[in-house]
Amino acid sequence: MFKIIKRIKFIFTFWRFLPFLKEFFLSKQVETSKKVIGLLFIVAYAMFPFDLIPDFLSVLGIVDDVVIATFVLERLIKMAPESLKEKYNL
Repeated sequence: MFKIIKRIKFIFTFWRFLPFLKEFFLSKQVETSKKVIGLLFIVAYAMFPFDLIPDFLSVLGIVDDVVIATFVLERLIKMAPESLKEKYNL
């Protein structure tokens, strides 16, 4: 239940993760292999043509996209160095 609340909160605060994502991919503190894995996560999410719930079902169709996007961002945060996490309070 706590994860669901955390993901809903993420939807409304996504904008604050954009500077983190920029610095994650441009920082020399982050290993190249982690950047490649993160990029693969993002590209796979964008290119994967199958939705669990079709988008034409309005709000329900967007839910699976939000769940996958939060999963990808959580993985990127876990791969980030501690200094970067502290800088953005993650």
